[in-house]
Amino acid sequence: MSKKFLGTGVALVTPFKKDQSVDHEALTNIVNFNIENGVEYLVICGTTGEVVTLTKQEKKEVVETVVKANNGRVPMVLGIGGNNTALVVEEIKSTDLSRMDAILSVCPYYSKPTQEGIYQHFKAISEASPVDIILYNVPGRTAKNMEASTTLRLAKDFENIVGVKEAGNNTGQYLDLLKDCPEDFSIISGDDDLALGVVLAGGAGVISVIGQGFPKEFSEMIRLGLEGKAKDAHEIYFRLIDVIGYIFEENNPAGIKGVFEALGYCNDTVRLPLVPATAGLKAKIKTFVENF
Repeated sequence: MSKKFLGTGVALVTPFKKDQSVDHEALTNIVNFNIENGVEYLVICGTTGEVVTLTKQEKKEVVETVVKANNGRVPMVLGIGGNNTALVVEEIKSTDLSRMDAILSVCPYYSKPTQEGIYQHFKAISEASPVDIILYNVPGRTAKNMEASTTLRLAKDFENIVGVKEAGNNTGQYLDLLKDCPEDFSIISGDDDLALGVVLAGGAGVISVIGQGFPKEFSEMIRLGLEGKAKDAHEIYFRLIDVIGYIFEENNPAGIKGVFEALGYCNDTVRLPLVPATAGLKAKIKTFVENF
């Protein structure tokens, strides 16, 4: 199992000011808040980071801010993916990945490729990447599930494909992966509500959304799960279960930005086509944060 990606990784938000520009000061504070409270690694420019609405220059600046704030303290993973294989390969080759420990690459979306197409897509990425690769299966967003057999085939065929962020909210598929994956391949939960169960069944941890809002508690829960201390871990899980539901009630990352607004780390600005959480949801989130 890759020790770099054991435990809690957080899919960082990209904070925006009210004028829609990137709030680099808030991002720095969020990075420090997470590292100081025990998360094991950072994931930059993923879905939660609203990367599809960032310009190339903004993406570079976000990476620089996180690199500077991290200052070598924890491993970093950069999101690089898409549904045009040639462009993804080009981006990998043209990006300075010397400071990254891995890339997180999403299963091709919209095009709905066959399982063989998915395999060939990630084969091309594997051959181009100078760093490790974590696959990202999120069929609710891509409209196509990467089946367990395809993930396992990639795991066995390519040494630099070291794990999968599985976010299909499918317990059966998690178990299929855990049952048959190579010993050094990490099954990482992408579902905050299922993460503890996945870890207790043998998973490596989580790439979490809610974890960045409650890093001390969430990362401790995952560590307890990795140690097999199910009862203690579930005590934390039951404290967090309501807010896990809240942040996905409308859309991600509007919910987690509502958490950060309640915590005082950034405002709740998102970029269209996303909109901020409704007043009713924000009220529930604020009440939870105040009472936690």
